[in-house]
Amino acid sequence: MIWWYVTGGVAAAILLIGLVFLFLIKPRSKRSRPDTAPFVGVEYAHRGVHTATIPENSLRAFQGAVDRGLGIELDIQLSADDQVMVVHDLDLKRVAGLDKKVRELTADELSHVSLCGQSDGIPTLKQVLSAVDGKVPLIIELKIPGMDLAVCEKAFEILDEYQGPYCIESFHPLAIARVRKLRPHVLRGQLSSDFFKSKDAPNNAVQLFAVKNLLLNVLARPDFIAFDIRYPKALAFRLCCKLWGALPIGWTIRTKDELEEAKATFDAWICENIYETE
Repeated sequence: MIWWYVTGGVAAAILLIGLVFLFLIKPRSKRSRPDTAPFVGVEYAHRGVHTATIPENSLRAFQGAVDRGLGIELDIQLSADDQVMVVHDLDLKRVAGLDKKVRELTADELSHVSLCGQSDGIPTLKQVLSAVDGKVPLIIELKIPGMDLAVCEKAFEILDEYQGPYCIESFHPLAIARVRKLRPHVLRGQLSSDFFKSKDAPNNAVQLFAVKNLLLNVLARPDFIAFDIRYPKALAFRLCCKLWGALPIGWTIRTKDELEEAKATFDAWICENIYETE
C-alpha cells in the first residue's frame, strides 16, 4: 500500500512538472499570431552578403542580399546618442579593431568607423531600411547589453514608418517580452541554442538553461523560435514547434549541404557565406 502511494505521488509530480513545462514554453496561439507567410520558405543572408571585401552589416552587404532576392538578418543596438545602429558585437574590437563599446560612440563617430578595414562605416537602421525599401523580408535582432532594453522603443519609433515586412528576434527573453507589450501585432521570435554544448555564450548557467529550454516563453509568448541548426533535436524547441506550432527558423547555415539538411527541420533559414560566388 505504501509503495502504491509513493509511486502514485511520483507519477503525479512528474505529470505536474510536465504540464508546467508545457505552459512555460508555449508560444503565442496561432489564432492571434500575425501572418507568417512573408517569412516562410525564405533564405536570409546573415548580416547581409558579406565577403572578404564587403563587411558584415554594411550597406553594401545588404544591397548584395537585395540584388539576390534574399531576406536579410541584421542586428541593432544603440549609440551613445541613442541612435539605432546596425552592428552585431557590443564592442568594436572584432569588426574595427577598436577597444570601444558601440554604446560609447555617437552615430556620427560610428559612421566613420572602418569596418573590417574597408571604407564602409556602421549604418543606422534608417539608412538600411531606406536601402532595402521593402524589397525583401527582414529579421531584426535586438542586441541587449545587460538589462538595457531601450533599443526596443527606439527601434519602433523608426520601424513604425517602414512599410516592408519585418520581424523581431533576440536571445534576451525580456526584450521579446518588451516587444510583446509595445507592438503585439509584430511577429516576434526567441533566439536559442544548446549553449552548454556550443560553449559560445556567457557563463550564466541559470540564464542559459532558461533560454535553451525556452522557459521564459511564458513572458514573451514568441511566434517563432530561431534555433541553432546544430541541435535540431533539443526537446523544448521540438515541442514548441511541433506541439504548439511555432515557426522554426534555423541559424547559421554555412554550406549548401547544411541548407538542404536544414530544410527538413526548419521553415526558414539564416545563411552565411554561401552566396558570394553565385
